[in-house]
Amino acid sequence: MKKKLFIFTNESIFFQDEKYFCDNIDLKSSPEGLNKKFEVNLFGRKSSRKRAHEIKLKKLKIFSNIFSYLSEVIKSTKNDNTKFLVISISPYTFLICLFLRLYGKTPIVYLRSDGYGEYKAILGSIGIFIYHLMFSFTSLISNLISCRNYILRGKKGKVVSPSQLDSVWLKKQKNQEIKNFKLLYVGRIRVEKGIYSLANLIKNKRDISLTIVGAEKNTSYKINQSNINIQLTQSNKARLIKYYDDHDIFVLPSFTEGHPMVLLEALARRRPVIIFEEIKHVIGNKKGVFITQRNFLNFFGTLNHIKKNYKKIQKDMMKNKLPLNKEFNEEFAKAIDDFK
Repeated sequence: MKKKLFIFTNESIFFQDEKYFCDNIDLKSSPEGLNKKFEVNLFGRKSSRKRAHEIKLKKLKIFSNIFSYLSEVIKSTKNDNTKFLVISISPYTFLICLFLRLYGKTPIVYLRSDGYGEYKAILGSIGIFIYHLMFSFTSLISNLISCRNYILRGKKGKVVSPSQLDSVWLKKQKNQEIKNFKLLYVGRIRVEKGIYSLANLIKNKRDISLTIVGAEKNTSYKINQSNINIQLTQSNKARLIKYYDDHDIFVLPSFTEGHPMVLLEALARRRPVIIFEEIKHVIGNKKGVFITQRNFLNFFGTLNHIKKNYKKIQKDMMKNKLPLNKEFNEEFAKAIDDFK
């Protein structure tokens, strides 16, 4: 008999026609993958807006306010032979960790990104202080799993290597030649993701176009530039792969990242990646990733370097050994199961 695994997230989940949807692909794939090892029960916040990815789980609950959410958290503590996984640290999940501990359970907290950097990008110095308080207390009462060792900030925890890749991502990469620069960004349109900074960087540059794949339905964005094309979040794998194949260079403008899935996707399609200095730690030993500064002169120089050496760069990228989603699910399940 499978152990129960209760997963708590701050992410918004949309319900329609007896189906549940989210925007973050990791919130779909990780619980689905863990469901092979555990009996997964997923809990999240109720969304009034349509989301992109259908979550294929039998046991899923969403809540419109923190009080009903915490009530369900308390009920869950009555289950024996159960583990409790909390995804990321936010005010919501911080309270969930606190209540789990008050009721005699030790939460397992999965840190997918550097909260210090995210809260700084959103709230400035006060954001760092707020996150530090939540992180410091959470780390005292929880077991930690992270996608990067530095995110643990010296605390004891397990490190895993997330991936959404399967064999389809590695097949039949399309050759490309650069004429005008066709840039791609896949991800959420958020301040902390640096997308507004990137948009400003290429403003009024006629030989540079950018496609953003990450818009939510029924939402307007403050990006109105003729060289920027905004598309909805894409849940169809074949269509998403085509976006990568139809563009020359992938840009990841985030101010903070832990283990970005989109970087792996771009490398799988042999598209060079440009990042900025704040997240240089994501490179590791990967070929085809280039660091630039947040000014147009340096950024344009990096673009031209990639253009002049495109074929050689793509050849070097064939040496990359990229993790697969199946391997990650097994690693993640073992990390959770190892906590007693």
